[in-house]
Amino acid sequence: MKVAVIMGGISSERDVSLNSGREVYNNLNRNKYEVIKIVIDNKKDVFTKITDDIDFAFIVLHGKFGEDGCIQSVLEAMDIPYSGCGPLTSGLCMDKNIAKTLLKQANLPTADWLVVKSVDEIDYNKIEEIGYPVFIKPNSGGSSVATFFVHSKEEVCEAVKKGLEFDNCVMIEKYIPGGEYTSFVLNGEVFPTISIKSPTEFFDYEAKYSSNGAHEEVVYLEEELQNKINEISKTCWDIFNCKAYVRVDIIISNNVPYVLELNTLPGMTQTSLIPRSAKANGVDFSELLDKIIEYSLN
Repeated sequence: MKVAVIMGGISSERDVSLNSGREVYNNLNRNKYEVIKIVIDNKKDVFTKITDDIDFAFIVLHGKFGEDGCIQSVLEAMDIPYSGCGPLTSGLCMDKNIAKTLLKQANLPTADWLVVKSVDEIDYNKIEEIGYPVFIKPNSGGSSVATFFVHSKEEVCEAVKKGLEFDNCVMIEKYIPGGEYTSFVLNGEVFPTISIKSPTEFFDYEAKYSSNGAHEEVVYLEEELQNKINEISKTCWDIFNCKAYVRVDIIISNNVPYVLELNTLPGMTQTSLIPRSAKANGVDFSELLDKIIEYSLN
């Protein structure tokens, strides 16, 4: 089977994608697959670099034109199977506003929020109702790029302006104090929970990717709370119609798990969150990649 590892991309998360892509490329089993590397530098590359002789595309793109369903749609049009969720699920999860709306309709706890498309749409009264501090971030961003922890009205306008440099819609979201966790779901099975303890005020880009970043470890929580997380993770899997794998990011506050977002193409270095979770269940990185391919094909 000829497997193309697709990495790079045009989003602000390109460097993260390249790191993940290299790890996936290096750890795919050469006894099972003929592996090639495809680096996407612009949108047209998907039509010139992805060829008909590819049997499977392992997508390791992050952000726009990666997680938003665009490249998945192109691959479906080319009849090339690919890793992870389909176009609709990818698009829904990438759009934080739509994702949170669906979470709320499913009665899953998620922080209050509002969205704006310009500084003129900022409703300071509504933000006051939500209550400071708030997070202000691109609605369809990732890796905490252009994410701001805002404590007062005076900071709002500038944070919105900076967010709009990366997206045409910005989310203003209530800050939920508590511990940050992530839940990995593989083919509908919930794997061990990962705790994230950031040295910074929140789990920002530097904390995620610097050598002195966040402390991440597998945790086994009190049974009732763990069952809540597992049930929420399974519900997320079902309502978004996920496929192969997904990562559910959660804040636990006063014993209540609040869903932050779903990541359909999470980081994939050996030290990333989902490989850590898989390893705790006895699944090494190469085997995890095998399983993602297997479940994506099924």
